[in-house]
Amino acid sequence: MRTDNYQHHDYYLVDELLTEEHKLIRDTVRAWVKKEVTPIIEDVCQKAIFHKPWIKGLAEIGAFGPFIPQEYGGAGLDYIAYGIMMQELERGDSGVRSTASVQGSLVMYPIYAFGSEEQKRKYLPRLAKGEIMGCFGLTEPDYGSNPAGMITRIEDKGDYYLLNGAKMWISNAPFADIAVVWAKDDNGEIRGVIVERGMEGFSTPETHGKWSLRASATGELVFDNVKVPKENLLPNIKGLKGPLSCLNSARYGIAWGAIGAALDCYDSALRYSKERIQFGKPIGAFQLQQKKLAEMITEITKAQLLAWRLGVLKNENRATPAQISMAKRNNVYMALNIAREARQIHGGMGITGEYPIMRHMMNLESVITYEGTHDIHLLITGLDITGFNAFN
Repeated sequence: MRTDNYQHHDYYLVDELLTEEHKLIRDTVRAWVKKEVTPIIEDVCQKAIFHKPWIKGLAEIGAFGPFIPQEYGGAGLDYIAYGIMMQELERGDSGVRSTASVQGSLVMYPIYAFGSEEQKRKYLPRLAKGEIMGCFGLTEPDYGSNPAGMITRIEDKGDYYLLNGAKMWISNAPFADIAVVWAKDDNGEIRGVIVERGMEGFSTPETHGKWSLRASATGELVFDNVKVPKENLLPNIKGLKGPLSCLNSARYGIAWGAIGAALDCYDSALRYSKERIQFGKPIGAFQLQQKKLAEMITEITKAQLLAWRLGVLKNENRATPAQISMAKRNNVYMALNIAREARQIHGGMGITGEYPIMRHMMNLESVITYEGTHDIHLLITGLDITGFNAFN
């Protein structure tokens, strides 16, 4: 088991922009990560398993849909609090943050935003408590960055919908109790339906052989003539706007989460640079190592300010999808570069499980692709500033 000696780094005193509640939430999540995640995360990743006892802990610290109102089982927190929680969870591991992010932003959010009152009462409190877990079905084998081309279909059969198709790269799928699935109806419009485990024809084969997000369970969703009750249709949304709004919530959480991974890599590299002796002195005393470390904390600081400002805009309901894309793209790219530089500072030790660097680096290779690839987010910014759609 690895001891978690992490110390928070706040070069521009961003903490002064946070409320006491924000800092209390951060301390609570950080303490949970240090106690429950860090001591076993390397072993869990080596074995490529999802540690199911984490579900109860995540629920207890309020990590499932903390922005959902209290009347539906959430904590009713603001979006900066949500971001802080995702940052602390991803400092532990991207897979842990993914589990919480999917539950809150991709399952609870669409049910809250687009579901009926009956659906909200039925699912949200149980999801918040971790009594049931969910997943989100949008990406298909042939349609990733172009979700509008999806071929999964729901046919109106009078008393029910008949669902056929498949989704892949679905976090939480192997153990999820429900899935929020997006499919085209008889009119070719994209609709959301809630599919429950146990429905005949619904299966969730697990994806094996991953070199990334090994502490997170990933799988497929396969629908073979699944009869979905009509009351499981999300009534208040049609079109691609539904799933994309969910992705915006998840991308916002990732923009914060990636900072956590970067901070963990920087913290480890800084400590190692002071302890590792070469040529008669700590390697941190050499100019090239100081350059790496100074650039790391500079980029982390910029990302912290970007995320905080985005959180303010989100709280004011003024954050645009393009602004969220910019933050997700910038912060994940920043974190991946810092992981690579930190690995060099650690030398050969950087590839071992004694340090968190290589694990974060491998995880971030997935994070930079999911919820919109690095290049897609660049084009979203390009469209926003020029008005020209490069996707067509």
